[in-house]
Amino acid sequence: MTVPARLIAALLLLVATAPHAKKIYKYTDAAGVTHFTDKPPRTDRPVQETTVRIEPTPMVQLRIEGHDSRRQARVFNHFAGPAQVELSVGDVRNIATDPPLPLTVVLRSREERVLANLQQTDLAQPASFELALRAIPGNPDARHDDTEYRWPLGDYPVRIHQGFDGAFSHTGEESRYAIDAAADLGTPVLAAREGVVMEVQDDYYGAGLDKEKFASRANVVRILHRDGSMAVYAHLQPESVGVQAGRHVYVGQKIGESGNTGFSTGPHLHFCVQVNRGMRLVSVPFRMRDSTGPLTLAPRP
Repeated sequence: MTVPARLIAALLLLVATAPHAKKIYKYTDAAGVTHFTDKPPRTDRPVQETTVRIEPTPMVQLRIEGHDSRRQARVFNHFAGPAQVELSVGDVRNIATDPPLPLTVVLRSREERVLANLQQTDLAQPASFELALRAIPGNPDARHDDTEYRWPLGDYPVRIHQGFDGAFSHTGEESRYAIDAAADLGTPVLAAREGVVMEVQDDYYGAGLDKEKFASRANVVRILHRDGSMAVYAHLQPESVGVQAGRHVYVGQKIGESGNTGFSTGPHLHFCVQVNRGMRLVSVPFRMRDSTGPLTLAPRP
């Protein structure tokens, strides 16, 4: 008997689920060959721009495989770094899971794994199930080692408009220890600490103060450090990121350009250091310096 499977996949946090816009560039070279690219071409020929809506790929995906009375729940981690996932079962009828759910595991960088087998227990009766998947980037064993970070805007003047515990938007666990540095559009953003690029998102356009609409749409580079902590560089200029997921970057290396995308009041760079605290992303205090010395990031008493 075929199992009437009903699947609910709830992908939370930095996993994009809403469609967004992307620019496609078209031009014809001197030889008469027409080219299409998603990056601004370096050419003196006329370029035609077209904006298209695309469905983004979630950074962690759940797929149900198999047929009839047996199914498998396979999970794909597209982060170029570890991710903790929780697979749970909702409304279930006449289905046994092996192992029992809920189940929480850590997947390695770009790992795919079958997390559970589902089997119809009574073939003579209807069966159905619902599965939910939550995913958090990072390993819950990470411990931030209090490294001093480099000012990520190079020689650009230090203008921190919102620091630690900022009342406007730095109130939740994910961003309590974050800074918002004012910067002109297109200011080079440099790696504040060495690490591996874990995630890149630079296809979002537009900004606003509608938190529900824009909170998850800021262009972001996430860099994984040796201690398992992760630096977040957000609100970047669309299509400005020059590094790829999985690549190693060094302190001072350009990773993108400052912008005004997502939940934002104006051009700036949002920077914070996060760790996974067991299916929770939590920002941690950090120290930072520029060419003149240590910076004040916390509110003055």
